[in-house]
Amino acid sequence: MSTANTRNMLWLQSGGCGGCTLSLMCAEAPDFLTAFEAAGINILWHPALSLQTGREAGAIIAEILDGRLRLDILCLEGSVMMGPDGTGRFHMLAGSGRAMKDVIADLAEVAGHVVGVGSCAAYGGITTTGGNPGEACGLGFQGSLKGGLLGKDFRDPSGLPVINIPGCPVHPDWVTETLAQVAAGEMTAEDLDAFGRPHAISGSLVHHGCSRNEYYEYKASAENLCEIGCMMENLGCKGTQAAGDCNKRPWNGRGSCITGGYPCIACTEPGFEEPGHPFVETPKIAGIPVGLPTDMPKAWFVALASLSKAATPRRLRENATSDRVKVFPERPRYRKKKR
Repeated sequence: MSTANTRNMLWLQSGGCGGCTLSLMCAEAPDFLTAFEAAGINILWHPALSLQTGREAGAIIAEILDGRLRLDILCLEGSVMMGPDGTGRFHMLAGSGRAMKDVIADLAEVAGHVVGVGSCAAYGGITTTGGNPGEACGLGFQGSLKGGLLGKDFRDPSGLPVINIPGCPVHPDWVTETLAQVAAGEMTAEDLDAFGRPHAISGSLVHHGCSRNEYYEYKASAENLCEIGCMMENLGCKGTQAAGDCNKRPWNGRGSCITGGYPCIACTEPGFEEPGHPFVETPKIAGIPVGLPTDMPKAWFVALASLSKAATPRRLRENATSDRVKVFPERPRYRKKKR
């Protein structure tokens, strides 16, 4: 691409597994390359998708920092490795003798926009677990606290903070749509929530569109992973607390964690990686789940749950603890009118 409307994007990877790139490659209707081309996004370099070698990538980075090559969008996948002792030497940019954290910070200063792809780049994510020996952090957050590598006051030339596209891994459509909005110059501060997430993502809860919502409404709960009831009460599902439209926009056109039989672990939220209890358990106090639905007062939840359980149809009550539907909906019986 060489038109005036082209937006140059550089994608780097730091402390992480590369899973967000693998997810991006599964984008459909359109695929990610078609989506980027339509948005006028030119990939200067991507460590997994580009043909250039590390030396050639180093030359591209040097051109950007020297002002010879425009950088419109800087994307980081994976957390920033600050250790040991803040030196960043746990992750060096090969062949440069420089810590990756310093290279990322320098690039952020000259980039038009900075985007954290995935929860690791957003908040630190999985690489912060176990006492965080690598001193990992996100670009603009350390968990739920503002700061991270770039600091709480970071703003790009347009006045935007780091734009975070959360998820572990991130939904491919969230990446292509967010980057298209950024490339078009249509992203504003009003489009982002307190964690820098586009409202197009955070404006929905994973709970919305869940295939098990009928069970949730009647608090007909599964007790084991193989069962088809609601997984909130006993199996740790946080779909009512997590940002994302995963159940309304199926992954790979097929499903989500919940439709696959596993509870939502709220991977779009800071701190999801260490909830303080097993992912498939729901901590309770006096029988009441500790993690209640977003915006739901405890008293209301208790009252509604009691009423719901009392009104649970036999079909839902029995199917909830089964691995398949055993009791089917009863059809209304129509009486013939007497003539």
